[in-house]
Amino acid sequence: MPSRTYTLFRNAILAQQQVTCVYEGRYRELCPHIIGTNKTGEEAVLAWQFAGESSGPLPQWRCLKLANVSGARARDGRWREGGSHRTAQTCIKNIDLDINVHVRKLR
Repeated sequence: MPSRTYTLFRNAILAQQQVTCVYEGRYRELCPHIIGTNKTGEEAVLAWQFAGESSGPLPQWRCLKLANVSGARARDGRWREGGSHRTAQTCIKNIDLDINVHVRKLR
């Protein structure tokens, strides 16, 4: 059974909502794009971080292990996504939902 955090992120992808949360001690503002499990079977999400705190420049892609996320909340706001994809994503091994494949085809 998926965690509450997983369900929140998954629903945010389906609704194209932003998510705010704390990850690795930093406040993040994100648009989640792909959710599933990583190579070790942990719940994870690939998200575009457009604001908040970061160890590097923003905006940028983030791979978050959902077990390390706290205080996650979905909110309405402008949908954001990264620019060009130069390499294939390696964050999510077993994809449950991908906004580029699943959600946009539904609309």
